[in-house]
Amino acid sequence: MKLNRREFLRRTALAASALAVNAPLPGRAETPPATFDPYGPVTLGRTKIQTSRFCLGTGMRGGQRASNQTRLGKEKFEALIRGAYERGTRMFDLADLYGTHPYIIPALQGIPRDRYQIVTKIWFRDGGLPEKERPGADVLVERFLRELRTDYIDLVLLHCVTSSTWNQELRPQMDLLAKLKDRGTIRAHGVSCHSLEALTRCIDEPWVDSVHTRINPFQMSMDGPPDKVVPVLQKIHAAGKGVVGMKLIGEGRLRNDDARKSESVRFVLGLGCVDVLNVGCESIAEVEDFTARVRQVPVAKT
Repeated sequence: MKLNRREFLRRTALAASALAVNAPLPGRAETPPATFDPYGPVTLGRTKIQTSRFCLGTGMRGGQRASNQTRLGKEKFEALIRGAYERGTRMFDLADLYGTHPYIIPALQGIPRDRYQIVTKIWFRDGGLPEKERPGADVLVERFLRELRTDYIDLVLLHCVTSSTWNQELRPQMDLLAKLKDRGTIRAHGVSCHSLEALTRCIDEPWVDSVHTRINPFQMSMDGPPDKVVPVLQKIHAAGKGVVGMKLIGEGRLRNDDARKSESVRFVLGLGCVDVLNVGCESIAEVEDFTARVRQVPVAKT
């Protein structure tokens, strides 16, 4: 039976939050249901990268090496990063496009590098950056290492791929990143997808270790309707690749909509194929609000 979009979302949301409920025996206390831990350790596919379920995004309205996070100013942005870490965040999503590299190490000064994970992205498209040149991935990663003051990066992505044949067009960059992975300069590589065709290509592309994907139940800033995107994510995850969900808050459009924010969190956690939730919070209050919503979602019994 073919499901329409409304029925698909209804059934998926039910699966997301459903618990096997049994009537408690008289005189016996009912065991509280287990809920998701936003900071509990998760493993990103077969990468062996273990991190927190919640990831602090740093690219709201990002472009030309600036974002809403950098526009907070150095002191406030670094306090946001440090505060997120102190609450349990272990993954930080950066990008050359956002200009967020210089902030992470000062914010986490004194914390051993292996206690947190850095994700960054290579911008290969026209526009977006001040300069016109697009050097090879090896040259760019060398600069990233200097900016990040580190000798390795956990995950490097090709940023904003849209073509169904991106794995042909970007093969030279992919080969350079593969060599860097072999040397231990990066731990994993992948793509940030901005079309359903590009996302679908990830299923069978062995080079892909992890995917950043836009996902929420409302088709806000997504690559297609949820009933088209979710089956692709399930196949990617089943292939052993990491899946990082972004745009859960609809690129900020749900910021003041408590009901739909919670619905989005329940929906994505219930899919069972999204490892990490990447949210571009702009304050510690937003970090605490989002992670509290994660804690409210019960883990379905298997």
